[in-house]
Amino acid sequence: MLERDKAKEFNYGGQAVMEGVMMRGRNSMAVAVRHPSGKIVIHNEPLESPLYTSRWWRLPFLRGLVILWDTLVLGMRSLIYSANVALEEEEVEFRGPAVWGLVLVSLVFAIGIFFLLPLLLVGLIDRFITSALVSNLMEGVLRLGLFLGYIGLIGLLPDIRRFFAYHGAEHKTINAYEAGAPLDPASVAAYPTAHTRCGTGFLLFVLVLSILVFALLGRPPFIWRVLSRLLLIPLIVSVIYEFIKFTARHQDNPLLRALVSPGLALQSLTTREPDEEMLEVVIAALESLLAAEGLEKE
Repeated sequence: MLERDKAKEFNYGGQAVMEGVMMRGRNSMAVAVRHPSGKIVIHNEPLESPLYTSRWWRLPFLRGLVILWDTLVLGMRSLIYSANVALEEEEVEFRGPAVWGLVLVSLVFAIGIFFLLPLLLVGLIDRFITSALVSNLMEGVLRLGLFLGYIGLIGLLPDIRRFFAYHGAEHKTINAYEAGAPLDPASVAAYPTAHTRCGTGFLLFVLVLSILVFALLGRPPFIWRVLSRLLLIPLIVSVIYEFIKFTARHQDNPLLRALVSPGLALQSLTTREPDEEMLEVVIAALESLLAAEGLEKE
């Protein structure tokens, strides 16, 4: 079994990639991908940016922005790397203009679908809505509906279902690790595919809080309405990140369990039961990451 004592104050986690997973630690990260030949390819990389090494970025409400950066940049880099491995590219790149291009395209897509589209749809009938509060609430409900519909639809695709199975494997492995269980497929398989710190639940709570916050902003001109959403999202992300960390530390509290239950339930859309080979990949990623951070096998 791996030592856990040195890592008690840090929450290890990651995200699914193509045929594998990315795991992020305090000082390094690891990506493990199942190559078409059957072998597991692992990439380790230290996190040397001031974003990870400076104590200021570890302060409450600032550290949530680091997670946002991880999702946009580190996550995209890991996806590109995994795609190259899975497609048997001879030279596997982990950096470069392609990463920033995809990050930009992803941002434009997310902003367009989940922010501009609800505003535009509400704008079509806004002149018939007398209450600014009702108008903002309708916008928020539309945004939440688009998010849930998007997750539900892409989950019907076979490749995405396999991607979601790696997501489930990541949760099972982290659950087993935090419980002190042996990191082998048989032991890890017994743990649930849901986790309190999942990004799916995180996004759900961000959307719900944004509905409440945006509802109080009145009905300014369209451009200011758009800018207010974009400017407030980092603040909302930071608040929700602290909420998620707090609830994860107090899972025995019935009230807090009830508050996070919608996020856990939503994970049924973004996780699937993994097979043994998937668990092997995720375990390899976590073990490689822990070894890189000085946590050796007993």
